[in-house]
Amino acid sequence: MNVLRFIFLFYIAIKFRLDEFIDSKPIKILQFILFPFRVLSNNEVGRSVRLRMALEALGPIFIKFGQMLSTRRDLLPIDIANELAKLQDQVPPFDYNEVKSITENSYKTTIKEKFLEFNEVPVASASVAQVHFARLHSGKEVAVKILRPNIHIEVKKNLQLLKWVATILQYIWADGRRLRPIEIVNEFSRHTDSEINLLLEAAHCSHLGENFKDKKLLLVPEVYWDYCNEKIMVMERMNGIPVSDITTLKKNKVDMPTLAKNGVQIFFTQVFRDGFFHADMHQGNIFIDNNGQIVPID
Repeated sequence: MNVLRFIFLFYIAIKFRLDEFIDSKPIKILQFILFPFRVLSNNEVGRSVRLRMALEALGPIFIKFGQMLSTRRDLLPIDIANELAKLQDQVPPFDYNEVKSITENSYKTTIKEKFLEFNEVPVASASVAQVHFARLHSGKEVAVKILRPNIHIEVKKNLQLLKWVATILQYIWADGRRLRPIEIVNEFSRHTDSEINLLLEAAHCSHLGENFKDKKLLLVPEVYWDYCNEKIMVMERMNGIPVSDITTLKKNKVDMPTLAKNGVQIFFTQVFRDGFFHADMHQGNIFIDNNGQIVPID
């Protein structure tokens, strides 16, 4: 099966002309062989868009890998970093029938019995899971995070494929030894394994909330443990403005210098005081509430 996936990856690489990103003699030979096909291909789409489309075509783990790369603006050209940033919150959702099946199989009861209200349309969809707003029978508004169907199988297959790709790049890419793609993929693999168990994420969320329980700097959503399992995490619904929406933040008269100061203080508090920090604080995971407080999710 991995061999078939590798052939599919090779097809995607040719289709989206990903060889243009790698400068090496073997790749130049391949480009020469494929030249007749390139004459007939559409060259109007820029390289960054083609890379993003290729990652989306390859599936959740490659999307997640693209998300990680999008935060490394110190390594990537700005056009590529900006395009890969779209992977942070623009991943196509999976169908509600699958949401219903996963939820009811996990709870051994119907959604209507478990929740007073459950919005069928997801509010966010990412590479590993998607989020639906709901209301508990107590009246509390919550966000329900649900793992994608068969994500464990997909993760296992695609991580192996990523390791193959990294090994090849290490030897044929001019920058392979310097950037050490094998080590990057191994590190990515370790974090991804823990990310597909939502009980671990719930525990991490509670831990972070306990570290900032005074709620003065960081407003961490409460976890509702009675509703959590390995495939589902239910937490307090948080409202706010995406930190990337500078125009709306200014329109709402958010004190930007204070926000920046608090952001720095939060980071150093997590790292140096607690030794425990939110490790995925890209712009899609940070909101600002009506009081100007920072709200982390995911």
